Amino acid sequence: MIIRPTRRQVLRVSAAAAASTLAAPAIAQAWPSRPIRIICGYPAGGLTDTFARAYGDFIAQKTGQSVTVENKAGASGAIAAEQVKNAAPDGYTLMWTISTTMVMNKVLFKKLPYDPDKDFVPISWMDAGHLPTIVNKNVPAKNLKEFVAYARSNKVSLGTYGAGSYSHVAVAALNRAFDLKMEAVHYRGEAPMWNDVSSGSVQGGSGSYAAAASTLQTGNGHAIAVPTKTRMRKLPDVGTFLEQGVTDIAFQVQGFICLVGPAAMPKDIVKKLSDMMVEGGKSERIQKILDTFGIDTAAQDHVFFEKILAEQGPIWLDLVRGLGIEPA
Repeated sequence: MIIRPTRRQVLRVSAAAAASTLAAPAIAQAWPSRPIRIICGYPAGGLTDTFARAYGDFIAQKTGQSVTVENKAGASGAIAAEQVKNAAPDGYTLMWTISTTMVMNKVLFKKLPYDPDKDFVPISWMDAGHLPTIVNKNVPAKNLKEFVAYARSNKVSLGTYGAGSYSHVAVAALNRAFDLKMEAVHYRGEAPMWNDVSSGSVQGGSGSYAAAASTLQTGNGHAIAVPTKTRMRKLPDVGTFLEQGVTDIAFQVQGFICLVGPAAMPKDIVKKLSDMMVEGGKSERIQKILDTFGIDTAAQDHVFFEKILAEQGPIWLDLVRGLGIEPA
């Protein structure tokens, strides 16, 4: 016997099927289906913020979703880190920060509101750029050997853009390598430091090419050495510390800018973002920014980032511990 459904049964089944079809996309929406937020741990207008916005715009173009950058500066990136740590690990809240937040803060603070090793997933690593050592025009030294000879017979002070920073590490490493007693003078940022290098209030300092550009272009200072293993494209005639005989590991590790997300972010979202960052680093806009800041390497993927953290993280911690800074 054939049983035919009633009109009411047909309508009920059709309605259920339609509801199921409408609900399916809501259950399994592909990322991203809504705006993405990047929390930047440093102030607007600086190097970190500039790259956050440039790469953020590229991600927006690739995904079709808006990307906003919010600056949550303070406590060496810890304020932003705590906020992102507590965000849902769904790929819609990310953090743009630097190596200090991810590594050095472990030594610089007695207690952090986040765990750099457990609360975040690495997405992309960017070179923060060579940080050349530059001396005032009145220092009679064109290279490291001449500068060391000068420092042996003169009282020398070198500026740093903050206690525990790379520039602070550089002073300690030079003193250690050549048995010198140069004084580290700490500033709140690079701008006041380079002002004093230009005026001769301190004999030199180490920092970013972009921040030091005025000192170099006016002839008030000249570079005598660059860290890491390769010369800078912007300063091709300036030898590396390694070329000039300094093998201290302090001049071979790299500070970095980075994009991370909350721990437990899905691996496929991490991979998509990582790939977009690498692609974005090849874009004309970001290549121009890299040139402006004297940075030779664009964004690298999450695999490279994880390797750098594993290899250089412990080295950075030892270098900062060696400064003898009392944790805040």
